[in-house]
Amino acid sequence: MRIQIGGQTHHGFDEPLGLLSDCHRRIEHFLQVLVTVDQRLSGGRLDAEHRHALEAAVKYFEQAAPHHTADEEDSLFPRLRANGDADVRRALSLVQRLERDHDTADAHHDVVNGLVHRWLQDDGLAAPEAAALRQHLAALQALYRAHIAVEDDEVFPVAARVLDERTLQQIGQEMAERRGVSVPADVS
Repeated sequence: MRIQIGGQTHHGFDEPLGLLSDCHRRIEHFLQVLVTVDQRLSGGRLDAEHRHALEAAVKYFEQAAPHHTADEEDSLFPRLRANGDADVRRALSLVQRLERDHDTADAHHDVVNGLVHRWLQDDGLAAPEAAALRQHLAALQALYRAHIAVEDDEVFPVAARVLDERTLQQIGQEMAERRGVSVPADVS
């Protein structure tokens, strides 16, 4: 059974809330890739397909995922904090938890990435390392399941309702800049 790598983006920088949700699908996808390889091999020898899958997943979490966190913490959440809407205030009560989740996820990813790099380098993990990897992956799955549901179902819909087009355009521009992508500014 082949492991599918990558995911399609359905939104561009002109739709930053949709793009953030697309990122959630990639997070779920690459986490599932790690879990699937772990379940199949339990730290055992890697064939080319599993090696490629691990490399792609760890690369995503090391390079792209930090941009997503910055998109939320540096671009979206501050703009929501500046809005006085009652629904925004309620959603913001969740934002502190979401920011703590980012820190917790980072700590788990540090361990997971280290173990996956060791697995790739040594073509195997000792039983205690394989057990630690499985434990951290399970923690990440539980954390992301709850975290993503709050953002997709509560925070992003409120943001879509209260943030004007110009603000959303600014958020999209900042997201593009984080990735070194040039997008034309809307002159309207």
